[in-house]
Amino acid sequence: MKFGIVVFPGSNCDRDVEYVTRDLLQQPTRMVWHQETDISDLDVVVIPGGFSYGDYLRCGAIARFSPVMAEVVAHAEQGKLVLGICNGFQILTEVGLLPGALVRNQDLHFICDRVPLRVETSDSSWTEGYSQGEVITLPIAHGEGRYYADDETIASLENNSQVLFRYEGENPNGSLNKIAGICNQQGNVLGMMPHPERASDPMLGATDGIKLFKGLAVAN
Repeated sequence: MKFGIVVFPGSNCDRDVEYVTRDLLQQPTRMVWHQETDISDLDVVVIPGGFSYGDYLRCGAIARFSPVMAEVVAHAEQGKLVLGICNGFQILTEVGLLPGALVRNQDLHFICDRVPLRVETSDSSWTEGYSQGEVITLPIAHGEGRYYADDETIASLENNSQVLFRYEGENPNGSLNKIAGICNQQGNVLGMMPHPERASDPMLGATDGIKLFKGLAVAN
């Protein structure tokens, strides 16, 4: 399983993901500069968190036009795996690989915290390492993480089991239906606002996040 981590101007969680996949899981991993146009060697593409292009226009709105994103779309259309975390989730909605949008948090404040999440299904490549209904704790750090979509889209996500993670208890950012992470209909593209890579190292006293990466490596 070879991982590629896309690096945009402003990415700041790329090295965290690299540490998890390369050092903790010992999987082949390479950094992919946003101007690259050949990612055919990769099995999994990760779009990490950060502030691509400073979020000056809108989160992910400029990053979607980087040359690598055309390759990421093609990668996904081939059925290969794509993971977008935080800003990466925003980019995936901007490029059209996932429905809906991420808008300003309900209270308009940046949130940096650890939150409980409920795993809605274990029947996906992304959640192989979890049990259905399991409650895990992952960090969040975002100002525009409130998931929003029209009623038809929300109904489709719910009916097709595309909501993989949901905030448990308090809704920290006002996301509709407490949605924290969704996949596409094919199940090979996942976007999530919480940061699994920040809860993967036992030295940090938090390992709920590594189950996502570990389950992915084992299942494939």
